[in-house]
Amino acid sequence: MQTSERIETVPIEGRRDFLRWTPVIAGALVGSAFFIVLVAFGTSLGLSVASTAPTWRDTSPSLTVLSGLYLVLTALVSFGFGGYVAGRLRTTWDAGLHTEFVEFRDGTHGLLAWALAVVISGLVAAVIATAVGSKAVPPAATPATNAGEALIAYDLDRLFRSERRQDGNLVYSRAEASRILLAATSRAGMKPDDREYLSRLVASHTGIAQPDAARRVDEAITAATLAVKRARQSAVILGFSIAVSLLLGAAAAWYASCLGGQHRDQAAPPLRWNLSRT
Repeated sequence: MQTSERIETVPIEGRRDFLRWTPVIAGALVGSAFFIVLVAFGTSLGLSVASTAPTWRDTSPSLTVLSGLYLVLTALVSFGFGGYVAGRLRTTWDAGLHTEFVEFRDGTHGLLAWALAVVISGLVAAVIATAVGSKAVPPAATPATNAGEALIAYDLDRLFRSERRQDGNLVYSRAEASRILLAATSRAGMKPDDREYLSRLVASHTGIAQPDAARRVDEAITAATLAVKRARQSAVILGFSIAVSLLLGAAAAWYASCLGGQHRDQAAPPLRWNLSRT
């Protein structure tokens, strides 16, 4: 006679509240606010990985590294605190759920708070950049011209420097010279006819001799090439610093959200100072 054992299974409760947007939004607002404040504070102290100032090209490597480390630290603190808020404000899970399941859900809330904080910070930065750029750029000038002249503005000043009053449309000549100099920084270099034309243009506006104008053009080409090279290096440093800081910020938000969930469920001691201990 065969006997069969009866296997009892515990029904799994179906839940639809795995994601709560209230703690996610709260953590994102806190994280983005901390990030914007700390970035503004670091920028005021000169800890900026990029700048539109002409003197940025002469920034020391140590200051560049320090600025990048400050950006990483800012992301860890800001997004970590936002992730902790998202995990701590999440309602308590059922006691019968597996620990890894709870940690995954809490970490997901922190990761979503990080993503939303990045979007908010990016929108705020874009609005600030647009407002500052609209005030700094004259309405009559084109963006392309101003971008080129802003990069090599001092070199253009030296190129057209003269003791006498300059006649003609110097604004268009400067814009044309900036385009020629920027084209000279490419791999192909400056064409001979462009060099001769730019020398004649400088001679006609400044009144100096043709050999002196040609020497100014050669100096301007060297300076423009160096300025473009350093601008590209700054762009690489800026992109790398932002990418690393955001990725580390995502990891910090995930971990902090799981930690906040443990404090919420009283699975770990809360973050407070015990002053009674000696």
